[in-house]
Amino acid sequence: MQHMIVYLNGDYVDIHDAVISPLDRGFLFGDSVYEVIPVYQNQLFAEKEHLDRLTHSLAAINIPQPLDHAEWVNIFNQLLSYPHEGDRMIYVQVTRGAYAERLHASPAAIVPTIFVAALPVTKKDVSQGIRAITVNDIRWNLCRIKATTLLANVLAKDAAQRLDTHDAIFIREGFALEGTASNLFVVKNNHVFTPPLSANILPGITRQLVIDLLRQQDIMITERMIAATELVDADEIWLTGSVSEIVPVIMLDQRPISHGNVGIFYKKATEWYKNNLEKHYA
Repeated sequence: MQHMIVYLNGDYVDIHDAVISPLDRGFLFGDSVYEVIPVYQNQLFAEKEHLDRLTHSLAAINIPQPLDHAEWVNIFNQLLSYPHEGDRMIYVQVTRGAYAERLHASPAAIVPTIFVAALPVTKKDVSQGIRAITVNDIRWNLCRIKATTLLANVLAKDAAQRLDTHDAIFIREGFALEGTASNLFVVKNNHVFTPPLSANILPGITRQLVIDLLRQQDIMITERMIAATELVDADEIWLTGSVSEIVPVIMLDQRPISHGNVGIFYKKATEWYKNNLEKHYA
């Protein structure tokens, strides 16, 4: 990785000099949460919503919020002020901290580890669609928490790549939930559907923005469970994420979705999304 300045526990240091204890609970147990904030024109996008979600994730695993909103934004803006090339995103990770012993139980007195970086982003052209597979959901039952314990997601992504596809959609008890790092939308007969928020689905910031944009345009959008069997006959399938934005799936489990063509609703939703960004930064 190229040289860059990152924030670690109150200091701004070169990423090659950023060091944590091997006894940090985030390293040992994945006892930590994270957040990703998109950056456009070197400005934060929807930082309040992302920081609110970070607060909820921290509270869910009983880590007190270590900084207030203004303190977080000051760190982000400082990192964004350093010279850079290309697009970036803000990555935040908060672990429970390091302790002198390897204990499963959380020590009473421990200081969280805070890591923040403005990481480079390589944007790929997905306008012609991607290929995906479905996989059995072996994740834990608290996927609404943006935790760093992502082994199941990594294995699903690896499985997709071994089949020369781009992503995977999790299936649990016969229902499609979300992608490895994205929320799921399905279009059928001019009606858009997305699974409702639950313990097994991350409350995506982009997901909610897309729902709001569709409703503003009087597009029928319903939050309901989506049977895995519905994916085969869908007119369109999208995956949404803070950095990836809206991604159309044109091939699923080696079968074309709507003859393998990008759908009109995806094109409209992407146009409305881009217009919203332009108004935000006008």
